[in-house]
Amino acid sequence: MNTKPLIHLRPKLRSSSRIWLGSKYYTYKRYLKWIRNRKKFAQIYNKSLLPYCVISHHTPTLRKLKDVDMWMQHNKVMNLKIAIQKLNYIAIQPGETFSYWKLIGKITKQKGYVDGMILHYGKFSSGTGGGLCQLSNLIYWITLHTPLVVTERHRHSYDVFPDAKRTQPFGSGATCVYNYLDLQIYNATSQTYQLYLNIKNDQLIGEWRTTHPPIHKYKIYEKDHAITQEYWGDYVRHNIIHRKVLNLNDECIEDQYVTENHAIMMYQPLLK
Repeated sequence: MNTKPLIHLRPKLRSSSRIWLGSKYYTYKRYLKWIRNRKKFAQIYNKSLLPYCVISHHTPTLRKLKDVDMWMQHNKVMNLKIAIQKLNYIAIQPGETFSYWKLIGKITKQKGYVDGMILHYGKFSSGTGGGLCQLSNLIYWITLHTPLVVTERHRHSYDVFPDAKRTQPFGSGATCVYNYLDLQIYNATSQTYQLYLNIKNDQLIGEWRTTHPPIHKYKIYEKDHAITQEYWGDYVRHNIIHRKVLNLNDECIEDQYVTENHAIMMYQPLLK
């Protein structure tokens, strides 16, 4: 694995006007792409759960973080509940594509979204709809345990948490920014997949369900993990995500490359 300094990862400080103009440019560029795109996007909901659960996973909605007020965490839960209403029970038919932002839509206070925690240039701050990355992280993670194909995913630029209590490999999430940093998932199978989401007992729960019993299982793992100190002083973490495809006898029939990650660490690398 290449461990040379990653110059493109060095944070570039831009003025607020430059950031605003850039976000507008990429937002309308995505709108134009949606108009011209010939993809068939999923838009039908099925309120009856499909019979077979392929994968189920949950993550805590409330987590105490250094220098982050808990009101941001509680507001995040409010934002998650609103977004879940737009995604829950969506059914992806064969040949269709799931788009995180086409289903959720624009994040506004008029829709009930409140200020929650967002990560901006490596620092925590508040913003309307903050916290929705936890939802995109969960959907991406459970999708890796299915035959569904992730056609668009954006890695996090910063590694926020040390490995204490980490249950997933570093870099196994998906960041989201309306609407140009999207999470898109294509159904290349011959059966329908349904997304089920819920918040219960301070846990965000996600499931992919389908019409027939699954014939494969998936094990996600990392390779070539490394931490390097770059020339500008920050530490950068690297890895490659792979997954093993197992049959029902737990025999590995394929080892697939998933993605490569590079992220600036927001904590000291030897922190316990």
